[in-house]
Amino acid sequence: MNSELLRLALEKVENPNILVNIISRRVRQLNAGGGVGSRPLVDEVVGLGMADVALRELIEGKFEWTVLEADQFE
Repeated sequence: MNSELLRLALEKVENPNILVNIISRRVRQLNAGGGVGSRPLVDEVVGLGMADVALRELIEGKFEWTVLEADQFE
C-alpha cells in the first residue's frame, strides 16, 4: 500500500478506523469481478494493488460515504 496515498486519504476521512472500513469495502467490491461496482473508477491502475486503487478513488472523490452517528441507530 502506497504510504503517500494513505496519507492523502487520511486527510479526507480523518479517522483511521473509518478509513480502513471504507477501503476494505471498496477492495471487496473491486475483487468481486463482474458488474459495474467491480470496475476501477480511476484511470491508469496498471501496477497498483486494489487497496491503492481504492485509495486513489477516494482521494479523487469518485465515491462518497456517510458516517452514521450512534443516535441514528436508536
